Parts: sequence; C-alpha cells; structure tokens
Amino acid sequence: MSIAGFAVVAFAIFFASCMQASIGFGMGMLAAPIVAIVDPALVPGTLIMLATLVSALVLLREGAALDFSGAGWALAGRVPGTIVGALLLVALPEEGLALMLAGVVLLGIVLTSLGWVPLPRKRNLLVAGAASGILGTATSIGGPPMALVWQRNTGAKLRSTMSAFFLVGSILSLITLAVAGAVDWHTAWLFVLLAPATILGYVLSRFVNRVMDRRRLRITAISVSTVGAAVLVIQQLATFR
Repeated sequence: MSIAGFAVVAFAIFFASCMQASIGFGMGMLAAPIVAIVDPALVPGTLIMLATLVSALVLLREGAALDFSGAGWALAGRVPGTIVGALLLVALPEEGLALMLAGVVLLGIVLTSLGWVPLPRKRNLLVAGAASGILGTATSIGGPPMALVWQRNTGAKLRSTMSAFFLVGSILSLITLAVAGAVDWHTAWLFVLLAPATILGYVLSRFVNRVMDRRRLRITAISVSTVGAAVLVIQQLATFR
C-alpha cells in the first residue's frame, strides 16, 4: 500500500470510528467500501479487529447503560450467523465479495432511510443477530441489522448495547476467520498500524456527541457510505470489461 493509500484508509478508519462511537454503528458500513477500493486485504479481518477495539472503548465508557437481555438474544443469533459468514468468505471470489459488500451497504442505507422500525422482540433480535453475524463475518458490515431493531434506543443505551454485541460478536468472527485461514500476521500488523486512527476517532466522538445530534450524524454516515458503495460498484463493474 502506498503512503497516499494508507492516508486515505487511516482517514476513513478515523471518521468511521468516530461515527461508531457516536451512534453505535458505522465502522464497517462507512469504512469498508472505501478501504476495499484501496486495499481489499483489509476486509474483513483488519476492519473487524478495529471494530473490536472501538467497541471495547465505548463499552468501558458507557457500560452502565447496557441492555443485557437485548444483547444476549442478539448474540444467540450471531453464533450460527458467524459460521455461515465464514463459509461465504471462503467460497466467494474477491470480486463477488466486493459487490456483496457494496450491496449490503446500499440495502442497509435503503432500509434505514425508509424508517422501517421492527420491534426489538426476542425473535427479531435473534434474526437480526444472525444476519449481523453473516454480514459482519463475510464483509465486516454487521451494523445495519442491529441498527434497525435498536433504532428506538438513543444515547448511551444504544451505544453501549450495540458495542457489547459487536465486541463479543467480533471476537467470535475473528476466531472463526482464523480457523478458516482468513486472518494472518499481515492482518494483525495492519491492525497495529491503524489502531491509532481508531483511538483518535473514539476520542473525537466524545466532543462530537456534545455538538451534533444523532440525526445529523446518521445522515452524514449514510451519505458517505452511499458514495463509498457506489464507487466500489463502479470500480468492480469496470474490472469486468
């Protein structure tokens, strides 16, 4: 990766970490399309490691507001979803994975923008957890399904509950990916290099939470994600010619 490429990736990670620490999700949805354009090797392993880091930091800050029951039911669905996601990652070629990644982002944007609000019941949490496990493990974008069922929550409760879910779920995904051979020393080294950008994004979120409301942050994340996904689709379609 060139210096310019690394700078683009680091900025994307910085911005995405700030978003996730502010609204509870956005690390994969925001960063993955941009990162995949610069260096596909970072997806999903390194991005999941970075998401684990920011989730742990948020949980340490706001763990007192955690909804243990909701997180527990969602994690029950995450386990089988994680296994399916790892199998998809092994089976799909790089181009197919990139298009799937972009498609997941765009679908999440459409559902979130339409304002569909499924109630956070046990069944919906199980289904959302399984979907998040599949998508998160295969593409590093596990946020949209959980954001849909928990979007009625706000503030510390939303951030802490989603962070607890993503922390445990990301660890499960990393273990499964390691078994599947999709995580190696190169993945870990890139995580070390990009961890400072994640930490800086988390620090910035403490100030952003004071001056920007959740609606504005959500619109910003959706806008940037849309552009990133669209560029990724165009890039992949261009390679087929």
